[in-house]
This record gives sequence, C-alpha cells and structure tokens, in this order.
Amino acid sequence: MLVADRIWLAGNDRIVAEGNVEALQGDVRLSASKISFDQSTGELVIEGPIRLTQEGGETVIVADAARLDADLRNGLLTGARMMLSSQVQMAAAQITRSEERYSELVKATVSSCHVCDDGRPPLWQIRARRVTHDAEAGQIYFDAARFEVLGVPLLYLPHMRMPDPNQTRATGFLIPSIKRNSRLGTGLKLPYFWAIGESRDLLLTPYMSQNSRTLEFRYRQAFAEGALGISGAISSDELLPDEARGYIEAAGRFLLPRDLVLSFDIEAVADDGYLADYAYSSKDRLDSRLAVERARRDEWLSLSLTHYYSLRDDEDNSTLPSIIGDASYEMRHFPAMLGGELRLGTEWHHHHRYSDSDIDGPDTDSVTDGRDVTRLSASADWRRWYTLPAGLRAELVAGVALDAFRTGQDAGLPVNQTGVTPMGALTLSWPMLRQLPGGGTQVLEPVAQLAWSGGTALDVANDESTRLEFDEGNLLGLTRFTAPDRRERGWRGAYGVSFSHFDPSGWEGRLVLGQVVQEDPDPAFSESSGLSSQFSDLLIAGQISTDDGFSLSARGLFEGGIDPHKTEARAAWNNESVSLAASYVWLAGDLDEDRPNVISEWVVAGDYRWNDSWLTSANVRYDVADDRLAQAGFGVKWSNECVDVAFSVSKSFASSTVLSPSTDFSFTVGLRGFQASDGSKVSSKSCK
Repeated sequence: MLVADRIWLAGNDRIVAEGNVEALQGDVRLSASKISFDQSTGELVIEGPIRLTQEGGETVIVADAARLDADLRNGLLTGARMMLSSQVQMAAAQITRSEERYSELVKATVSSCHVCDDGRPPLWQIRARRVTHDAEAGQIYFDAARFEVLGVPLLYLPHMRMPDPNQTRATGFLIPSIKRNSRLGTGLKLPYFWAIGESRDLLLTPYMSQNSRTLEFRYRQAFAEGALGISGAISSDELLPDEARGYIEAAGRFLLPRDLVLSFDIEAVADDGYLADYAYSSKDRLDSRLAVERARRDEWLSLSLTHYYSLRDDEDNSTLPSIIGDASYEMRHFPAMLGGELRLGTEWHHHHRYSDSDIDGPDTDSVTDGRDVTRLSASADWRRWYTLPAGLRAELVAGVALDAFRTGQDAGLPVNQTGVTPMGALTLSWPMLRQLPGGGTQVLEPVAQLAWSGGTALDVANDESTRLEFDEGNLLGLTRFTAPDRRERGWRGAYGVSFSHFDPSGWEGRLVLGQVVQEDPDPAFSESSGLSSQFSDLLIAGQISTDDGFSLSARGLFEGGIDPHKTEARAAWNNESVSLAASYVWLAGDLDEDRPNVISEWVVAGDYRWNDSWLTSANVRYDVADDRLAQAGFGVKWSNECVDVAFSVSKSFASSTVLSPSTDFSFTVGLRGFQASDGSKVSSKSCK
C-alpha cells in the first residue's frame, strides 16, 4: 500500500510518490519524502528523512536515503540510525539489510544513553568496525569493538556478542560484580548464562578472590507438569585449605494423576560453616523433604519424609530427631440426619535418632540420646452451628481420639502406650454490628467456651510439642499443643472479646483480648507459654492497616495483665518513595524451651527512593538483651536511562565456633538495554 500527496507514472515501469509518503508492506511501515519504484528491477529508491518501523514498533530505523526491495526488508540505508525496543540505538554510516533478518552496520556506534547533538559523548558507547543484528536470533555481533566511557576507550575486543533488548533469555556472560569479604578477600564474580532450550537453562558463576576459588551453579528446567531447580557451589579456599567445601540445594514440584502433587527440597553442605562464610544462607538447620500431597474441597492427604541436619555448634546431630516420617489423611462429611459437619482423620508419625544409646548422655537437654518414637493417631469429631434468639451463635463439638505410641531406645519409658480421649466443647459468641454516622462500621463480638477432654495422660516423651504458641488462632481450640503426643485433659474454659472497626476512609483495625481457665494445667506447658497456671496469661493482639500502605500488628502474653512472657510487633509502610519494615520480639527466659536468657531483638529494614535516579537501602538487627549489633547493612543504587550502578556493604557480628564476624562489599555496574529490566522508573539525561 502506498499513500502520498502526489503519485505519478514516469514511463512504463516507474512509479514516483512524493510528499508525506507512507508505504506499508506486511508488518513493515515506512515514511519518507519521496519514493521511486522501478517495476523492472523491483527496487525502491527512497529519499529522506526516512523512518522505518518493524514488528509493532520494536525496531525503528531512521536514515537519510535508502535503496530497498519491494518488501522493504532488504537493501541499503545510508546515514542511518537503528533503535531496538526504544532502548538501544545504533548509528552507522550505512546499514545493509539482507535475508529479512540481518542488519549489518558499518562504522557503527551502539549505546542506550541519551545522545546530544552538541557533540558531547554519551556516558558509555561501543564503537565497532562492523555490527550485525540478527533479528531472528535476537543477537548483536560486534567486530573490532571498543568500549568507551565519556569518550575514553577502556576495553578493546576483537569479537563480541550481546543479546538485543527483545531477548528475555540469551546465552552469554551476565553482569560481573566485584565483591569483598573480610575473610575471603577481594574477588570478581563473572556469571555465564546458558539457555539450553526453551524450558531449561544453566547459570555458571566463577568467583575468584584472594583467598578462594569458587564455582557457583544453578540449573533450572520446566516441564509440562512441574519444575526442577538445582543450585550450589564448590570452593577451595584458605579458610579450610585441606578440605573441599561446597553446598547443594535442589527443589522441585510436579503434578501427578488423581490431583496428587509431588514436591521435594534437598539441602546439604560439606562443612557446617560454609554457608555463613560465603553468605549464601543464614539458616542454622538444614531440612530436606520429600512429600506427596493432595488437597480437595473435603479431603486432605499428605505423605512426607524429612531429614534435619543442624549446623549449630551446641547441637549433636546424632541425638536430634534427624529422620521424620509423616502420613496424614482427613476427610469431612455433611450427614443429613445429624446435620453439621463430620471430620474423620488419621495420622502416622515416626522420628529417628542416629544414636543407639537408651539413656541421657552428658549433655544438658535431659533427652534420651537415642530415643525413637512411632505414633499412630485417629480422630473423629462432629460439629454443628446454631443461631439462637437475639443473634447469639452457638457451636457444638463432640469427638474422640485414639493414640498409640511405640517408644524405642529409652530406658525410662515403656515401649507401648495406648489411650482414648473423648472430648467436647460448647462455644457461644454474640456478634454485634454498629453503623456510624460517618459511614464506618464497628463489630463487637464477645465469646466464651466450655470444653472437656477425658482419658488419662500417657507416659510418652514430649518430642513434638516442645514449643507452644498461645494466640488468637487457638484461643478457642480443643488443644493448644502442636502435636497429638500431648493432649489437654479435664475441664477448661476460654473467654474473650474482639472489636473491629472499618472506616470509609480506608483504614481498619482489630483488637482481641482473651484468657483460658484450666482445671488442671498440663505439666508440659512451659512458664513462658502463658498456659502453665490455672488462669492463663492475658492474650492481647491487634492489627491496624491503612490504604496508604501502613500496617501494624502486635501480640503479647501478659501474666497478671502486666508482666510480659512473650511480645512481638511488626510494622510496615510502603508507598512510591518509601518501603520500611520493622519488627520487635521479646521472649522471657525459659529452660523448658532451651532458652536460659531473655531474648530481645529489633530488626529494621527499608529503602528510600530520593528521585528517579537514587535509591538507598539499609537494614539493622540489634540484640537489645546483649546491647549489641547483630547485623547491619547499607546499599546505594544510581540509575539513569542507560546504566545501573549499585554498591552495598553488610557486616555480621555473630561469633561462634561455626560463625565468625565478617564484612561484605559488593559493587556492580549494569548496562541498561542489555540486562533484565527491574521495572523501575529512571530519569533521562538532559541536553540543556
């Protein structure tokens, strides 16, 4: 299609269009001041200024003059500039287009920086004798390339290849980074990405420093019904010169027939201090898990096998429950005769210690070194809800649980124990709603529960319910233990009140108060759990959120309503300029939970965007109980339309036989247009 102010025939084989000429051929659109088409040769002679757009505007060429074929895809353009995805511009004395995919630029300059007309060089540019753009492969090839910063040559390469901006995955080197660690020294990371295919890739990152030679790797593969990822590192360093060091992680998730999901997560290290020395992870216990699960509307199935390995210097892996197997199945029915909901469940659990000792060793944990436990539990409970006069709500629960234990390698406990626990509860709540004159809504809901569980406490070890969390989620629960190796028994009650406010301006808040009353508190309740007394600690919890990005949540257990046993608070604030998060935790010392001293800690992290170019970030972890910094970090990033420069420093103050204090520095420079975009806004250079 050809559109122009004037079109005429010049002889039998020549058509001339002049004035605001627009030519369209397939997905190519060309505008020029004049076009002459010779039908005998099939050639277009075009006079500029010329603008050629292809593939939805992703490639734009501007030129002074051109000779192209009738498809507007092959030919020669002089005095040309080529723009890829509005990011990378390439200027050349001439551009030759061939085979509908190649664009060859002679005496070319490539940059993603803003170029001014006053002759000042851009921040960075690549000059080359020849540049070839392969549109089909999404690659740019350079011959005799010279990298310049502000017009000063810094690097010469006879040949170089880079992906064009349209690429999302391309084989080649990624952005290098300079890192310094106080223990490993100064080093360079040079990642190489290999796009093996559409569904898999490999990332290899050599890390060379003064005291270490490391190769990091990451393999990923996507399948039609799942995904797999493997990552790790291998090192030879001066910290442990006579040992091969490394770690590996593997994770995957696959969909199986009958709605089943297979997932696995594997973690392993060659030595306990490796992850901390190289700042790969802050975990001090590694867990590897294989599971098959299924979740349906009225059914839950789970089979899992987990292996734990501790990196803590005060823990012996031979006396820890290292291998854990779990199997659980739960279904629910809605019987027409009884009404309500019937839940049936069964659970199998086993944990194994590597030690063969049947007594407690010389450690201080009072746990039999080699104790292995197998548990089988089955339960059935029926629950129904009623609405009584005046809007009073009632929930009735009745059920029974059967538990069977087999304990091995413990001289102080019987081998077999079996028990039956009948249970029931009645819960009353009275939700009341009020509409405020300004459009707000308030909900006040007092609740009370009376519960009972029968049976006799079994003489079995407390290996699963060693850590208890009493909160608003289990205030009205039939048991507050985390596993069936312990069950609350006897009469008990709970009462509380919740208050919620929903404001039309966008903010909302909720406050919960609650307490538990027990006839005979279970001895397994630790003092700091808040449940060790006949009258439990007072539970206070609340949340506030606003539509401008602020949120606050806090929870605490207070003995006598004053003295805290556990408190925590979290706050966050996010908008276009600020991202801030802070948390505080206070835990009383409790030997029953292996916590001899008070834990009190602040963690604050955030970043602030000063403008489109500058971003700063910081994080602090402060141990209030020890009055010392545990960890601190700071980072700054500067960006414009063509470059990202990032610098960060972090310091860890931890010290043990496994962890040592260390300081890390990192410096990276990325060229926009040839790196993955983070989606952030950037400012362009002004020529004024």
